[in-house]
Amino acid sequence: MTVPAQDSSAAQPVRATLDKRPREVAQMFDGVARRYDLTNTVLSFGQDRRWRRRTRQCLELTPGQRVLDLAAGTGVSTAELTRGGADAVACDFSLGMLRAGRSSRRRRTLPFVAGDATRLPFADGSFDAVTISFGLRNVSDVPAALRDMARVVRPGGRLVVCEFSRPTWRPFRVLYLNYLMRALPAVARRVSSNAEAYVYLAESIRAWPAQVELAGQIAANGWTHVRHRNLTGGIVALHLAEKPL
Repeated sequence: MTVPAQDSSAAQPVRATLDKRPREVAQMFDGVARRYDLTNTVLSFGQDRRWRRRTRQCLELTPGQRVLDLAAGTGVSTAELTRGGADAVACDFSLGMLRAGRSSRRRRTLPFVAGDATRLPFADGSFDAVTISFGLRNVSDVPAALRDMARVVRPGGRLVVCEFSRPTWRPFRVLYLNYLMRALPAVARRVSSNAEAYVYLAESIRAWPAQVELAGQIAANGWTHVRHRNLTGGIVALHLAEKPL
Protein backbone atom coordinates (compact mmCIF):
# COMPACT_ATOMS: atom_id res chain seq x y z
CA MET A 1 0.00 0.00 0.00
CA THR A 2 1.37 3.39 -0.94
CA VAL A 3 0.83 6.08 1.66
CA PRO A 4 -0.28 9.42 0.17
CA ALA A 5 1.99 12.41 0.69
CA GLN A 6 0.98 14.65 3.56
CA ASP A 7 1.72 18.23 4.53
CA SER A 8 4.65 17.79 6.91
CA SER A 9 4.06 21.21 8.48
CA ALA A 10 0.88 19.79 10.00
CA ALA A 11 2.58 16.69 11.41
CA GLN A 12 1.80 15.99 15.03
CA PRO A 13 3.66 13.60 17.33
CA VAL A 14 2.18 10.10 17.39
CA ARG A 15 2.00 8.37 20.74
CA ALA A 16 3.71 4.97 20.99
CA THR A 17 0.61 2.79 21.28
CA LEU A 18 0.06 -0.71 19.98
CA ASP A 19 -2.55 0.53 17.46
CA LYS A 20 -0.26 2.75 15.42
CA ARG A 21 -2.05 4.37 12.47
CA PRO A 22 0.12 4.00 9.34
CA ARG A 23 -0.94 7.31 7.80
CA GLU A 24 -0.05 9.27 10.94
CA VAL A 25 3.29 7.50 11.41
CA ALA A 26 4.16 8.08 7.75
CA GLN A 27 3.27 11.75 8.10
CA MET A 28 5.51 12.00 11.16
CA PHE A 29 8.45 10.56 9.22
CA ASP A 30 7.75 12.94 6.33
CA GLY A 31 8.32 15.71 8.85
CA VAL A 32 11.74 14.48 9.99
CA ALA A 33 13.08 13.42 6.59
CA ARG A 34 15.13 16.54 5.85
CA ARG A 35 17.64 16.05 8.68
CA TYR A 36 16.85 12.48 9.68
CA ASP A 37 20.25 10.96 8.88
CA LEU A 38 22.20 13.71 10.64
CA THR A 39 19.95 13.48 13.70
CA ASN A 40 20.41 9.70 13.94
CA THR A 41 24.19 10.02 13.79
CA VAL A 42 24.23 12.68 16.51
CA LEU A 43 21.81 10.84 18.81
CA SER A 44 23.66 7.52 18.46
CA PHE A 45 27.11 9.12 18.89
CA GLY A 46 28.04 7.76 15.46
CA GLN A 47 27.13 4.16 16.31
CA ASP A 48 24.49 4.05 13.56
CA ARG A 49 27.24 3.46 10.98
CA ARG A 50 28.50 0.43 12.89
CA TRP A 51 24.97 -0.96 13.26
CA ARG A 52 24.40 -0.71 9.51
CA ARG A 53 27.72 -2.43 8.78
CA ARG A 54 26.96 -5.30 11.16
CA THR A 55 23.52 -5.74 9.60
CA ARG A 56 25.09 -6.13 6.17
CA GLN A 57 27.67 -8.58 7.47
CA CYS A 58 25.03 -10.74 9.17
CA LEU A 59 23.01 -10.98 5.95
CA GLU A 60 26.03 -12.67 4.29
CA LEU A 61 25.10 -11.34 0.87
CA THR A 62 27.01 -12.45 -2.21
CA PRO A 63 27.40 -10.57 -5.52
CA GLY A 64 24.22 -10.59 -7.57
CA GLN A 65 21.89 -11.53 -4.71
CA ARG A 66 18.77 -9.42 -4.29
CA VAL A 67 17.94 -7.92 -0.89
CA LEU A 68 14.91 -5.92 0.24
CA ASP A 69 15.59 -3.08 2.69
CA LEU A 70 12.38 -2.22 4.53
CA ALA A 71 11.89 1.01 6.47
CA ALA A 72 14.80 2.17 4.32
CA GLY A 73 14.09 5.85 4.84
CA THR A 74 16.47 7.91 2.71
CA GLY A 75 18.39 4.82 1.58
CA VAL A 76 21.50 5.15 3.75
CA SER A 77 21.05 1.57 4.95
CA THR A 78 20.29 0.42 1.40
CA ALA A 79 23.52 1.89 0.07
CA GLU A 80 25.43 0.00 2.76
CA LEU A 81 23.83 -3.26 1.62
CA THR A 82 25.13 -2.81 -1.94
CA ARG A 83 28.74 -3.02 -0.79
CA GLY A 84 30.07 -6.32 -2.07
CA GLY A 85 27.87 -6.43 -5.16
CA ALA A 86 24.37 -7.21 -3.91
CA ASP A 87 21.32 -5.60 -5.55
CA ALA A 88 19.31 -3.75 -2.91
CA VAL A 89 15.81 -2.27 -3.12
CA ALA A 90 14.77 0.50 -0.71
CA CYS A 91 11.16 0.35 0.48
CA ASP A 92 9.44 2.76 2.85
CA PHE A 93 5.91 4.06 3.48
CA SER A 94 7.04 7.67 3.98
CA LEU A 95 7.06 9.51 0.66
CA GLY A 96 9.00 12.32 2.30
CA MET A 97 11.80 9.92 3.19
CA LEU A 98 11.86 8.47 -0.32
CA ARG A 99 12.01 11.94 -1.87
CA ALA A 100 14.93 12.85 0.40
CA GLY A 101 16.74 9.69 -0.67
CA ARG A 102 16.19 10.33 -4.38
CA SER A 103 17.51 13.87 -4.02
CA SER A 104 20.85 12.61 -2.68
CA ARG A 105 23.58 12.47 -5.31
CA ARG A 106 25.07 9.40 -3.63
CA ARG A 107 21.83 7.41 -3.56
CA ARG A 108 19.75 8.63 -6.50
CA THR A 109 20.59 5.49 -8.52
CA LEU A 110 19.05 3.19 -5.90
CA PRO A 111 15.58 1.78 -6.62
CA PHE A 112 13.12 3.42 -4.18
CA VAL A 113 9.68 1.84 -3.78
CA ALA A 114 6.76 3.09 -1.68
CA GLY A 115 5.12 0.30 0.27
CA ASP A 116 3.53 -0.91 3.49
CA ALA A 117 5.45 -3.67 5.30
CA THR A 118 2.23 -5.59 5.94
CA ARG A 119 1.29 -5.67 2.22
CA LEU A 120 4.49 -5.55 0.23
CA PRO A 121 4.25 -4.74 -3.50
CA PHE A 122 6.51 -7.63 -4.53
CA ALA A 123 5.92 -11.13 -5.88
CA ASP A 124 6.46 -14.28 -3.83
CA GLY A 125 10.10 -15.32 -3.54
CA SER A 126 11.44 -12.14 -5.17
CA PHE A 127 14.42 -11.71 -2.84
CA ASP A 128 17.31 -13.71 -1.41
CA ALA A 129 17.16 -11.75 1.84
CA VAL A 130 15.18 -9.05 3.63
CA THR A 131 16.12 -6.65 6.39
CA ILE A 132 14.35 -3.97 8.38
CA SER A 133 16.32 -1.52 10.51
CA PHE A 134 14.69 0.53 13.27
CA GLY A 135 11.30 0.22 11.59
CA LEU A 136 9.57 -2.92 12.81
CA ARG A 137 8.39 -1.21 15.98
CA ASN A 138 6.60 1.41 13.83
CA VAL A 139 4.55 -1.19 11.95
CA SER A 140 0.85 -1.38 12.83
CA ASP A 141 0.75 -5.20 12.65
CA VAL A 142 4.13 -6.79 13.40
CA PRO A 143 3.08 -10.45 12.87
CA ALA A 144 1.55 -9.57 9.49
CA ALA A 145 4.74 -7.77 8.47
CA LEU A 146 6.92 -10.71 9.46
CA ARG A 147 4.71 -13.09 7.47
CA ASP A 148 4.77 -10.87 4.39
CA MET A 149 8.54 -10.55 4.61
CA ALA A 150 8.71 -14.34 4.58
CA ARG A 151 6.41 -14.42 1.55
CA VAL A 152 8.67 -12.23 -0.62
CA VAL A 153 11.86 -14.17 0.28
CA ARG A 154 12.78 -17.43 -1.43
CA PRO A 155 12.93 -20.68 0.61
CA GLY A 156 16.20 -20.68 2.54
CA GLY A 157 16.40 -16.89 2.32
CA ARG A 158 17.56 -14.77 5.23
CA LEU A 159 16.10 -12.14 7.54
CA VAL A 160 17.92 -9.64 9.74
CA VAL A 161 15.93 -7.33 12.00
CA CYS A 162 18.04 -4.50 13.37
CA GLU A 163 16.12 -2.82 16.16
CA PHE A 164 16.54 -1.00 19.43
CA SER A 165 16.33 -3.43 22.33
CA ARG A 166 16.97 -3.86 26.05
CA PRO A 167 20.46 -3.27 27.51
CA THR A 168 21.53 -6.40 29.34
CA TRP A 169 23.37 -4.78 32.29
CA ARG A 170 20.84 -3.24 34.68
CA PRO A 171 22.80 -0.09 35.71
CA PHE A 172 23.43 0.70 32.05
CA ARG A 173 19.77 0.00 31.23
CA VAL A 174 18.63 2.56 33.81
CA LEU A 175 21.06 5.16 32.41
CA TYR A 176 19.96 4.42 28.86
CA LEU A 177 16.24 4.75 29.59
CA ASN A 178 16.90 8.06 31.31
CA TYR A 179 18.74 9.27 28.20
CA LEU A 180 15.87 8.13 26.00
CA MET A 181 13.14 9.96 27.84
CA ARG A 182 15.04 13.13 28.82
CA ALA A 183 18.20 13.78 26.85
CA LEU A 184 17.16 12.40 23.45
CA PRO A 185 14.25 14.83 22.88
CA ALA A 186 16.40 17.72 24.13
CA VAL A 187 19.22 16.90 21.71
CA ALA A 188 16.74 16.35 18.88
CA ARG A 189 15.42 19.91 19.34
CA ARG A 190 18.84 21.19 18.31
CA VAL A 191 19.43 19.07 15.22
CA SER A 192 16.13 17.59 13.99
CA SER A 193 13.70 19.15 11.50
CA ASN A 194 10.80 17.89 13.69
CA ALA A 195 12.00 17.42 17.25
CA GLU A 196 8.59 16.46 18.67
CA ALA A 197 8.63 13.28 16.61
CA TYR A 198 11.53 12.05 18.73
CA VAL A 199 9.27 11.96 21.79
CA TYR A 200 7.28 9.27 19.96
CA LEU A 201 10.48 7.50 18.90
CA ALA A 202 11.78 7.43 22.47
CA GLU A 203 8.45 6.08 23.74
CA SER A 204 8.31 3.42 21.04
CA ILE A 205 11.80 2.20 21.93
CA ARG A 206 10.89 1.97 25.60
CA ALA A 207 7.68 0.05 24.84
CA TRP A 208 9.34 -2.41 22.45
CA PRO A 209 9.74 -6.07 23.58
CA ALA A 210 13.08 -7.39 24.76
CA GLN A 211 15.30 -9.70 22.73
CA VAL A 212 13.81 -13.08 23.69
CA GLU A 213 10.22 -11.91 23.27
CA LEU A 214 10.89 -10.52 19.79
CA ALA A 215 12.67 -13.74 18.82
CA GLY A 216 9.51 -15.62 19.76
CA GLN A 217 7.37 -13.38 17.55
CA ILE A 218 9.70 -13.92 14.59
CA ALA A 219 9.67 -17.70 15.06
CA ALA A 220 5.86 -17.73 15.23
CA ASN A 221 5.44 -15.91 11.92
CA GLY A 222 7.16 -17.82 9.17
CA TRP A 223 10.82 -17.96 10.18
CA THR A 224 13.13 -20.59 11.64
CA HIS A 225 16.61 -20.77 13.21
CA VAL A 226 15.96 -17.49 15.01
CA ARG A 227 18.81 -16.09 17.10
CA HIS A 228 19.94 -12.66 18.20
CA ARG A 229 23.17 -10.75 18.70
CA ASN A 230 23.46 -7.75 21.00
CA LEU A 231 25.24 -4.61 19.88
CA THR A 232 26.39 -1.72 22.08
CA GLY A 233 25.48 -3.53 25.29
CA GLY A 234 22.01 -4.46 24.07
CA ILE A 235 20.91 -0.97 23.02
CA VAL A 236 20.49 -2.58 19.61
CA ALA A 237 19.92 -6.24 18.80
CA LEU A 238 20.22 -8.04 15.48
CA HIS A 239 17.68 -10.83 15.08
CA LEU A 240 18.72 -13.36 12.43
CA ALA A 241 16.40 -15.95 10.90
CA GLU A 242 15.83 -18.08 7.81
CA LYS A 243 12.79 -19.00 5.75
CA PRO A 244 12.13 -22.76 5.88
CA LEU A 245 13.05 -24.74 2.77
